[in-house]
Amino acid sequence: MFIKIDYKVWIGVLVIISLYACSGGRENKNGEFNETYSKFDGGINIPVAGNSWIVDEYQKSSDLITKSGINNWSCHEDTLRTFFHTPKTGVLRVGIRAKAVSESSIMEIKLDDQKKNISLEPSDDFQNIFLGQFDVTSRGYQEIDLYGVSKEGECFPEISHIIIDGEAAPESVKFVKDDFYWGRRGPSVHLRYEVSEDIGKVEYFYNEITVPEGNDVIGSYFMANGFAHGYFGIQVNSQKERRILFSVWSPHKTDNPDEIPEDKRIVLLDKGEDVYAGKFGNEGSGGQSYKKFMWETGKTYGFLLRGVPSGDTKTTYTAWFFDPKVEQWSLIASFQRPETNTYLTHFHSFLENFIPDAGALPRKGLFSNQWLINTKGEWYEISNATFTADATARKDARLDYLGGTDNNSFFLKNCGFFDERTNIGTSFSRPLKKVHPEIDFYQLPGVE
Repeated sequence: MFIKIDYKVWIGVLVIISLYACSGGRENKNGEFNETYSKFDGGINIPVAGNSWIVDEYQKSSDLITKSGINNWSCHEDTLRTFFHTPKTGVLRVGIRAKAVSESSIMEIKLDDQKKNISLEPSDDFQNIFLGQFDVTSRGYQEIDLYGVSKEGECFPEISHIIIDGEAAPESVKFVKDDFYWGRRGPSVHLRYEVSEDIGKVEYFYNEITVPEGNDVIGSYFMANGFAHGYFGIQVNSQKERRILFSVWSPHKTDNPDEIPEDKRIVLLDKGEDVYAGKFGNEGSGGQSYKKFMWETGKTYGFLLRGVPSGDTKTTYTAWFFDPKVEQWSLIASFQRPETNTYLTHFHSFLENFIPDAGALPRKGLFSNQWLINTKGEWYEISNATFTADATARKDARLDYLGGTDNNSFFLKNCGFFDERTNIGTSFSRPLKKVHPEIDFYQLPGVE
């Protein structure tokens, strides 16, 4: 016996089946995704290579995240976190471009407190896979976490992109689209000190830095005394190593110090005790010096720089560091720069992260008590500064940058994907201290 079914009913059944297949399955009461994946064709593609880190194990990021995305992901405890910035709230549909190279696996996706599970089957090629739908309730930076629940093979899928669309994913969504090395390092931020021409020729530049507790993040360079031809400040190089760093650029433009002609090389004239001196490259080239020193958070350190012509075509730059624990100045180094005849110019400070794997961690530095001393020995206090940032910030690849005043200090903050932001070009003023530090210049080590 055959049952006759109207063709309209058949069409309705087919539509329901089609919609079910495109949805990738159903969510249960706990928001978990019970069925296998479905394809996800639309959306904005966010490269894992420039926008993702391994949560709480940032040093693993360089091992697992390559230019093509995340590979060889085998540990269940690793969470891949991807950041993007949206100006809108609303529905967000999320997918991945992935290839499950071996057996099937189950992954968890999380946004805020919303979680879903997805089962991924083996595939020979990359596919766009829909993971689930979420609600974005606040504008700004969002975090999408992928966590490996279980796998039958050795590794979880290779993932090249996180894919988003929906109300919360307009075309104006911000993320790192290229220059992944710089994007992962995060935005560098600067203070350009405003100086009157009435000061005259400046021979000395004094500044102080305090790093608040919890902001001594690995990869941070808190640069105090920047000038036209170099920079001087403190770094966090590892959990067991910190440095006082002073460098001077060569007039010969190259990223390879070995290419600098002999007559254009930076010459070391003197250096302090336990100070290493050599050459540097990759971001320009020149002479570099550093002293390993475990400076501490919450303490204020002094930086003094001198720049004087030493002949018609040479200038000598000398840097000293003040340790409040021993209340003494120590010589870092004295360099001679060829093809130069100038006193100090272009006064600035900056904060940067130089380790890409640490670009998801925030750090902040306080810069205070800035003074200039001219060739007549007259002191001038700096109270005004303009906030600037690098190309990563200017092209909106990263929006986590901030500057301003904090009590009697200027401050800089970067990285960490926070939402507050300072407009580039903003100027601010700090209260005048009106009392300059007491320095006996004739007793400074290294001075003849």
